[in-house]
Amino acid sequence: MSERISIIAGLGNPEAKYERTLHNAGFWFVDALVRKYGGNFRYDKKFDADYCRINLHGDDVWLVKPQSYMNMSGGPVRAMLDYYRLEVGGLLVAHDEIDLPPGIVRLKDGGGHGGHNGIRDVIRHCSAEFLRLRIGVGHPGEKSKVTGYVLKPGSVDVEREIENSIAEAVDVMPLLLDQGLSAAQKALHTRESD
Repeated sequence: MSERISIIAGLGNPEAKYERTLHNAGFWFVDALVRKYGGNFRYDKKFDADYCRINLHGDDVWLVKPQSYMNMSGGPVRAMLDYYRLEVGGLLVAHDEIDLPPGIVRLKDGGGHGGHNGIRDVIRHCSAEFLRLRIGVGHPGEKSKVTGYVLKPGSVDVEREIENSIAEAVDVMPLLLDQGLSAAQKALHTRESD
């Protein structure tokens, strides 16, 4: 992470029918930031995104929820970066992660897309040099069942675990801004192992 966080993108799908699906965990995260720090999302067609600005622990940070569907998330994120002259190094992207169990969330700097089509599209438009907040949603056990699994709500227990992990990630954001990635990773990953 070369830049201070200036924009946080939550990935998900628009429309009410997708609101509580596991694939929308990135939206859940930015919604949790708004609940804690205030702000109101508004839609702008020049971005094809809902967005707002919050004051996160003394820093102005843009929040964005692309409304272009998961597989085309990169265009709205790039449009926000360009319009506000923000650097990709100051971008944090929150997304669902099937390779982590519910209740686990991990911060990661850069890397590949890991088969996640939203991340793939953000990389295509923005490069891979951004932070990721990987929100564990679990795996259905078979590769052929992944799409159906993430496009449905989780069980009550799974949703509770995800919401708890999101709350922990929200709590770590000031540390990420103040002390950087290593300190935030240490606090978040230690908290999960308690």
